[in-house]
This record gives sequence, C-alpha cells and structure tokens, in this order.
Amino acid sequence: MVDHDWQQVLKTEFDKPYYTQLHEFLEQQYANETVYPPKDDLWSAFEKTSFKNVKVVILGQDPYHGPGQAHGMSFSVKAGIKHPPSLRNMLKELNDDLGCELPEEGMLTKWAQQGVFLLNTVLTVRAGAAHSHKGQGWELFTDEVIRKLSQRQTPVVFVLWGKPAQLKRRLIDTSRHAIVESVHPSPLSAYRGFLGSKPYSKINEQLTQWGIQPIDFCLK
Repeated sequence: MVDHDWQQVLKTEFDKPYYTQLHEFLEQQYANETVYPPKDDLWSAFEKTSFKNVKVVILGQDPYHGPGQAHGMSFSVKAGIKHPPSLRNMLKELNDDLGCELPEEGMLTKWAQQGVFLLNTVLTVRAGAAHSHKGQGWELFTDEVIRKLSQRQTPVVFVLWGKPAQLKRRLIDTSRHAIVESVHPSPLSAYRGFLGSKPYSKINEQLTQWGIQPIDFCLK
C-alpha cells in the first residue's frame, strides 16, 4: 500500500471497481507467477518521493522484466545489476550534459530522495514478458497520479521520453507546469534525438527559474 501523503491524495482510487479488479489480478499473479518488481518494492517510487516533495516526474512505461532489475522506480535498477540499454544511454547523456562521472550502480534513489518521482505507467510485469500487465488497470491509476500532480499549485517538470509518455501531455496543465520531452533513451531511438537533448540541464534551468532548488543528478 502507498505510504506518506500519497495515501490521502489517492484514497478514492483504492475503492474504485477497476482497482479492486487490479488488486485481485495482482494477488493471483504474485501467487502463481514470477512478477517484477517484488511485492515489497512495488511502491518504492511513492515511498521515496512524497507527493508534496515532487519536483520532477520521469515517466517510464513497463518495469524491467529481467531477474533482479526492477525495484519500483522507472529506469532504476538495484545495486550490482548491469545497466539496461535505456539507463546506459541516460547516464551517457548525463555525462555529456552535466559532466557527471559514469556510476557503477544504476540505482536512482539519490534522485528520488531529492524530489524526482520515477513513475512507470504500469507498475508490474511478469518475468520475461514485456507489457504482460498492460491493460489491467494500472494505466487508470497512474493517469490519476499524473492528474493529481497537475492539480498541485507548486509546479512540476514532467519528463516525457517517447510517444507513450508524450500521450500523457493531455493530463498536464501546461500553463502551470513544464514539460521536457524527446525520443526515448532506448537504443532503438536514442540516436534520433535523445542523445544531445540535454534534459538534465533543462530540468534544472526550469527549477531555478521557479526558485526551486535544482537536482544534483550526479550519482558519484
């Protein structure tokens, strides 16, 4: 279950029929299949970044579906796990953009603790089967999460990489919040506009304009 102030913000969602069905589906999946992230890590993004502290949202799609990778925060992997290709490109761009040294670990908890909300649009996946939990209700839930952030008075930078993330633009009040977007950092598209897009400096320029403390993105 969601901790912190998120529980209050989202309390009406947990009683809706779609969420009840989603909960039942997940109970069956966790009982009978290997599901990522592990149950204990499912709400990591919400636990590490409270609603009131969100400065930046980096929107992912599906959790990683390989062993030991996903731990409830978009793009992040557990300590000791090899960097997946999208994360590798994110860190390469971080080095080019801000001069941050390439880290050994791909765990992005340091970002989350500073207000970078690492949200996937679908929060679970069956092992080895990308998009296997798509269409089960997570999208309705995470759309509401984005709406609630959009309704906030304190502004947020929404980072939308790739077409699926950019479809969420319709949920965001762009008169109040900012959007940083490009193609996805995946190897399929990174060389068509992600690499060289300088998202990290753009995020921090926007936060500074608003008088909000910028993010220390360097992981080393």
